[in-house]
Amino acid sequence: MKKTILASAIAAATFSGAALAEPTLSASELAAKMDSMPSVYGNIQYVVTHANVDGGGSALEHADNGSTLGVKHDHEIAPGVTGFFKLELEGINADDKGSSSGIDKLDEAYVGIKGDSFGQVWVGSDDSVYESAIVKIGNFHEVGSDIFGNYSTGEGDLVQYMSPSFGGLTLAAAVQVNGDNDTKGGNDKSYPYQLVATYSVDALEISAGVDSNDGGSASDNNENSYGLNVTYNAGDFSLIGEYQTRKDVNDIIGVMGVYTMGKNQFALSYQMLDDDASGDKNDTIILQALHNLSHHMYVYFEGYLSNADEEIYSVENEPGTGDEQSIAAIGAVYYF
Repeated sequence: MKKTILASAIAAATFSGAALAEPTLSASELAAKMDSMPSVYGNIQYVVTHANVDGGGSALEHADNGSTLGVKHDHEIAPGVTGFFKLELEGINADDKGSSSGIDKLDEAYVGIKGDSFGQVWVGSDDSVYESAIVKIGNFHEVGSDIFGNYSTGEGDLVQYMSPSFGGLTLAAAVQVNGDNDTKGGNDKSYPYQLVATYSVDALEISAGVDSNDGGSASDNNENSYGLNVTYNAGDFSLIGEYQTRKDVNDIIGVMGVYTMGKNQFALSYQMLDDDASGDKNDTIILQALHNLSHHMYVYFEGYLSNADEEIYSVENEPGTGDEQSIAAIGAVYYF
């Protein structure tokens, strides 16, 4: 994989140099050739966190918070029809050269086609249509909440579809193809699916979705997950409400407000998980303050306060557990 990426980069550089050196190209022809090249993008994410668990110790850590490097491209197949692909790699461990083995993990990889008349279809590894539409609070923060979702269909082996808008209504579907020897399906064939409907009108957006959860391990039940997300955007202020439920697993509720002021962004969220088996509850409050230094760099502070009915929190390599956890995080991201 690394040799392929390097070869592609060398080929792209060679092609670009040849295009620039060719004297017979007009300005429009040169622009067309440059536009046909794939786009390379990436980011470096550093964070310093201090985690404290009441009765379970504390820890200070400097870490790579998800640095990635990617390439993407699209082109016109026919009038009104566009082909596209994306490949995004992670696992860099940019904070510690000694523990890094280079880029050794896949984040996203897919190919697809899209058009105004039929929507888009794509195949591969990507955020699922359910996650994108329903789990907006869990995906918002930099460090990430301990409360996310109760669905089990993952991000690989997906065939996904999203329709064009019909008067504000958009429909989406996904199916995960798990073969006989695919461990995601418990070594049995399975085809878990997701269905999502999103309706947008003015500043309001409402999404409802279901995940069949048919591809989990043998220890998981295959009860459906149902999710609802309501987002209201009013200029510089937005408000998000979420609800997810899965029988005999848990219920999750969340609410978040985000306010943008110039180069600054402030967010406050609350999430609560109610476990069906034990009847115990745990919740998390998150405060974020973010400042954009430029179009390519931002810094942020996030504070997390979590409480639970039972002692479910712990600090890595520290003895003991506790029912209260606090995390303070300061980070910086450079992206291009």
